[in-house]
Amino acid sequence: MYRQSKISQYKCFIRFHFTVINGIKMYNNNTSHETEMSCFGGGPNFCPECGNVLPLPGIPDVVCCPGCSFRIPVSEFSGQEIYSAVVFNPVEQTAVSQDEEDSEMKGAVIDRRCSRCNKEGMIYHTRQMRSADEGQTVFFTCTHCRYQEKEDS
Repeated sequence: MYRQSKISQYKCFIRFHFTVINGIKMYNNNTSHETEMSCFGGGPNFCPECGNVLPLPGIPDVVCCPGCSFRIPVSEFSGQEIYSAVVFNPVEQTAVSQDEEDSEMKGAVIDRRCSRCNKEGMIYHTRQMRSADEGQTVFFTCTHCRYQEKEDS
């Protein structure tokens, strides 16, 4: 894994003091030990400096983190396989538009004469088309010719 690389810019240093007595570490201020470890844990796809997801290796010889100045050679990714796929959602547009048409013809039938075919019976529904402090708009649909009338209430 490239996190164990010897290049110092990939690591941060932690300094602590300890003494080893009979194989046990006793922490004190007499000795100093410096260890090298990654600032952020994670897999090889994450930046050890800021934790962001690294972009996929491309044509350049270096992968740059989009969140900080971390750079890593593409050679550190050798042996890794990357799979990608494009998944499309199924198209169901015709079913939705048919439901919208059917919803116009659902509702209560009232005694109102159609101004186009002059027959009795219209279905109505309301919508808030203007601002909230004004009345609703009532749409009437003829059950015979599907002509639509609008009335502001």
